[in-house]
Amino acid sequence: MCGIVGFINKAAAADRSVVEQMNAAIIHRGPDEDGFFVDGKAALAMRRLSIIDIAGGHQPIHNEDRTKWIIFNGEIYNFQELRDDLEERGHKFYTKSDTETVIHLYDEYGPECVDHLRGMFAFAIWDTREKTLFLARDRVGKKPLLYSHQPDGSIIFGSEFRALLAHPDVSRDVEPRAIDDYLSFMCVPAPLTAFRSIRKLEPGHWLRWKDGQVETRRYWLPDFSKKIEISEAEAIEETTRMLREATKIRLISEVPLGAFLSGGVDSSIVAALMAEVSDRPVKTFSIGFEEQDYSELKYARRVAEHIGAEYNEFIVRPNALEVLPVLVEHYGEPYADSSAIPTYYVAKETRKHVTVALNGDGGDESFAGYERYAAMKLAERFMRIPRVLRAPIKAVRFLPSSELKRSRIRDLKRFLKAAELPTTERYLRWVSAFDANAKREVYTKEFSAGVSGKDSADILGAWFKRANGSGVLDAALLTDQMTYLPNDLLVKVDIATMANSLEARSPLLDHKVIEFAASLPAEMKMSGLQTKSLLKKVAARLVPPEVVYRRKMGFGVPIGKWFRGEMKGFLSEVLLSESSLRRGVIKPDIIHRYVAEHTAGERDHSFQLWAFLMLELWFQRFID
Repeated sequence: MCGIVGFINKAAAADRSVVEQMNAAIIHRGPDEDGFFVDGKAALAMRRLSIIDIAGGHQPIHNEDRTKWIIFNGEIYNFQELRDDLEERGHKFYTKSDTETVIHLYDEYGPECVDHLRGMFAFAIWDTREKTLFLARDRVGKKPLLYSHQPDGSIIFGSEFRALLAHPDVSRDVEPRAIDDYLSFMCVPAPLTAFRSIRKLEPGHWLRWKDGQVETRRYWLPDFSKKIEISEAEAIEETTRMLREATKIRLISEVPLGAFLSGGVDSSIVAALMAEVSDRPVKTFSIGFEEQDYSELKYARRVAEHIGAEYNEFIVRPNALEVLPVLVEHYGEPYADSSAIPTYYVAKETRKHVTVALNGDGGDESFAGYERYAAMKLAERFMRIPRVLRAPIKAVRFLPSSELKRSRIRDLKRFLKAAELPTTERYLRWVSAFDANAKREVYTKEFSAGVSGKDSADILGAWFKRANGSGVLDAALLTDQMTYLPNDLLVKVDIATMANSLEARSPLLDHKVIEFAASLPAEMKMSGLQTKSLLKKVAARLVPPEVVYRRKMGFGVPIGKWFRGEMKGFLSEVLLSESSLRRGVIKPDIIHRYVAEHTAGERDHSFQLWAFLMLELWFQRFID
């Protein structure tokens, strides 16, 4: 597990001091050692967090004739079998690392080497003979990879924004389209970034640079169109077998290893399977809040007790002035998923005990775990009811309900408000902080003109369309796997863990598990309106039923309460500052109104204010 940086100049010789500055910006990703390779116009560097082949896996690593050099971030779980095959084909190795396997695969297969890899990765290969740079990112986007293709044809790349911004040629000009998308999704979807000059290499893609020209290509996409014939009992057995195997191969490590345990279905499955295949008690790490509505610790504790794990829990008392600048610094662009806070804290505490932690990421997006999937199915049924019969149901909109407290009435009102919209707009309404109408209300005239004609719903619509006739559930799963999962959740976990020099591994994100889940009939993954039906039946064999069959809580934090309490002063100080009100994105009167209504307890603007706050903090740190 590492961080990588580098650049290839189109004309001038590479300046080693520049790549050293870039590498120093990501020392947290690999505090154990660094490595450099400078060759004419090319410069590569990396920071290493030593996990496998600690003694011999120093990077950059070269092929047999030293014509190709690689810097690598991630873990390849099938590297040993790949190595055995390559040795049979005549390849000679000088380390025991998974990184060297990748460079030999590239020698053997070229860009198709990525098809053979099982794991998480972002890597760069410089071919000194052909003068080509090859970049690749894993299928689901566990590991980040940013690049800047310069006007003169040069290319600059790295694991984090801070690395690229350390290069003198990378501009900090803001990309308005990215800010517009951010206010829809609370993050910036790939390939855009908040910087006009920087792009994200999308998950499941590779990039090749030669003579100043860039080519990118997708090499993987789950296929929901090919369904297998399988009974539910067989599906439960096969899912369990695949998850057990995916968990087992992620236990390869030369350093201490543990697991995040939230008390939810997915992390409980992973911890239970770890306990099955481990020869010692699993170290588990859980986090909670003083506010019991946001704490699942009693369920995490129950799971740990059931599987005989070593249980460690932490109660978070967030200090906004302490943690928010740290988060803004590490994310490098606006990011408003508030669960970044507990994720950062649990990673920080876990790193005190282990260097590698397994988690349950990916279960919801493959096995239909979100309530919005049930809402999408229900909306399809609702729209088949004759319009005259829908009218009495819609009368629910007139029932009283509190905006400040979640309730079934509030949820039903939200459902009815979106149900009659077209599919993509309906889905956007349920996953976004601001839909198109809300943006028109809050944007300044100048910013609105700058993003005129753009619609963030198109990002979702492209994937719903590409689902190729699959039902609405599979279409929503594919859309989330290609958008929400890599742009939000996996960014959150990578940044939170690597900021603390901790490696996170995700058995449920194994591409074989994702492909198998895609091949299952939709009704098996969600029976009626029961979310994650199949995976819950797998979990019920491993952990206590009371952990499995309860309403999903998620990993949220009580930001609405904080904004009326300990963070009230900080919120006003930042958002009502002169720089914020003159920023030119959000109308000043909207900012004043949202802050006043929320802090007075009149309206709940939690997510919107959090989005404004993180945007302004980013502007102050990276632009001002």
